[in-house]
Amino acid sequence: MRINKIKKMMTEGKPVINGWLQIPSTVSAEVMAHQGWDSLTIDMQHGLVDYTNALPMLQAISSTEVTPLARVNWNEPGQIMKILDAGCYGVICPMVSNKEEAEKFVQACMYPPHGYRSFGPVRGLIYGGSDYAKHANTELLKFAMIETKESLEKLDEIMSVPGIDGIYIGPADLSLAIGEEPGFDKPESTKAYSEILRILEHAKKNKIFAGIHNGTPEYALKMIDLGFNFVTIGSDQRAMSAGSKSIVEKMKGSTKAEESKAY
Repeated sequence: MRINKIKKMMTEGKPVINGWLQIPSTVSAEVMAHQGWDSLTIDMQHGLVDYTNALPMLQAISSTEVTPLARVNWNEPGQIMKILDAGCYGVICPMVSNKEEAEKFVQACMYPPHGYRSFGPVRGLIYGGSDYAKHANTELLKFAMIETKESLEKLDEIMSVPGIDGIYIGPADLSLAIGEEPGFDKPESTKAYSEILRILEHAKKNKIFAGIHNGTPEYALKMIDLGFNFVTIGSDQRAMSAGSKSIVEKMKGSTKAEESKAY
């Protein structure tokens, strides 16, 4: 089976730089895949992507060495199994609040006897290789999102579930759960920042990977320095918006400057 490169990287202590795909387009997925990211996550929760978009996006990503991941929209076994069958090499599952939900998530990702994933990998065999079923349980990454009030009270019971490879922090929902404004790159003075550090320490204690979503490269580098193994920065939609806005502001600023000289 094709080695999960980012799992190997994290095991070796190397941070993974993850990109985020919210636009349902094979073109934007292919463009992003050629920019040097270690992995790309197709967002099927808050992005505009459904399964019929995700499949060709996975095919576009596969034209590179970038590891394909997906965030599903809920802890629903059918959806999890289907995106794995499509050749996804890891799943980020939102709103995992307790041990039972963590177990349900993991078991949907794993073939018997460790889970109840139904056999029929289809494209998984094409992308992963003919021995996919033999190694899928150990190669495919399983990240549970820690972002609810209940999950903050049950960190160890979630993180100690066999088969959980890591946790992923969604700072916006985490902030809402503790009564703060949603957003990324939380300042050190906030309660959300303190919770992020606490979650990270529990991940280290349970010897699993820790990932977090960030708004800027500077904050992501800070998170790596703290010990996070997996960092996401923005998204394709945010990158396009920010890049376009920067160009327009510079052009309109230059135009205004020229107009003022004319007077």
